[in-house]
Parts: sequence; C-alpha cells; structure tokens
Amino acid sequence: MTLGERVARNVKRQRLARGWSQRDLANRIGVHRVYITQIEGATRGVSLEVLEQLAKAFRVKASTLLD
Repeated sequence: MTLGERVARNVKRQRLARGWSQRDLANRIGVHRVYITQIEGATRGVSLEVLEQLAKAFRVKASTLLD
C-alpha cells in the first residue's frame, strides 16, 4: 500500500467515524468537496498544509493519518 493510499484510507476512516459527509469535512478545512473525494480515492496527493488541517479537524496527530 502506498503512502497516498494509507492517507486516503485513514482520512475516510476518521471522517466516517465522526459521521461527516465529504462536504462537511471540506467545509471544516476550507477546500472543495471534490478535493476530499480525490484524497479519499488516492488520486490526488495531500500537501503538508492540508494534512495538518485534516489532523486539526479530526483532533488527531498528523502522524495518525500517515499510519
């Protein structure tokens, strides 16, 4: 599994655990919903800035999204 696939899996897992839609998550971090779809589909990479925003939204360490 690639790092991008791990991030995709973990973002989706964290989002679903909170009962958030992709739109909910996108609104929380200030990106378009399509970007979340691309992240979760591992078709687009995540910058460190966005990784940090995701971690803050989920209230986890950024490393949690990389494991």
